[in-house]
Amino acid sequence: MNTYSKFCPNVFLAKCSERHAKGDIINVTTKYSKENESEVYNFIYEKDGFFFYSIVRADGFNIQERAKAKAERYQQWANIADEKSGQYFEAAQEGKDFLRLAEPIKVGHHSEKRHRALIERNWNRMGKAVAMSDKAVSHESKAEYWEKRANDINLSMPESIEFYEYKLEEAKMSHEFYKQNPDKREHSFSLTYAKKAVNEAQKNLYLANRLWG
Repeated sequence: MNTYSKFCPNVFLAKCSERHAKGDIINVTTKYSKENESEVYNFIYEKDGFFFYSIVRADGFNIQERAKAKAERYQQWANIADEKSGQYFEAAQEGKDFLRLAEPIKVGHHSEKRHRALIERNWNRMGKAVAMSDKAVSHESKAEYWEKRANDINLSMPESIEFYEYKLEEAKMSHEFYKQNPDKREHSFSLTYAKKAVNEAQKNLYLANRLWG
C-alpha cells in the first residue's frame, strides 16, 4: 500500500513499497483510508526499504482547488446563516403592533402569561438572529481568506519552479539594491533581511527542482 509522507511544508510524498517510474499512476492512501489516484513525478529518496516519490493528484486537485472549494463552502454557510438570521428577525416581529404600544404587563390579569411569553419568544428569536448574523460574518471572512489563497503557488505544485525562479531573481535584485544604496535602507537590518530572502528563495528553488525538475 502506498501512503503519504510529509517532506516539507505543504508537500507530501508517496511512500511506496515498490519502485515506480515517472508518469506511473498509483493509488495513495490517506490516514483516513481514502485513496487518491496520483501521478508519479520524481524519485526523491529511498529509506528503510521504502521508495519516496513526488506526486500530483491525477484529477488535478491541488492547493488552489482546495482553496476554491473551501471558499465556496464557507460562502454557502454564510448565505445559510444570513438567511436564518433574517428568518429569526422576522419571527421576532410577532405582536409588534401590540408591543409598540409599550403596554405594561398586567400582573394577575389573564393576559399576563401570554404577554410575558410573547416578550420571551421575541427576545430569544432576536438573540438567535444576532448569533446567526455573527456566524454569517465569520463565514464570510473565511470565504474571503480562502478566495485570496486560490492563486497561491507553493512547493506542492510543479509550477513552483518558475515561481521560485522569479522570486529568487526578485530577491537578488532587492539585495543588490540595498548593497549599492545604503541610504535607501529602511532600517539597520534591511540588508540582512534581503540576504535572508535570497537564501530562502534559493532553498525553495532547489526543493522545487528536486521535486518537479
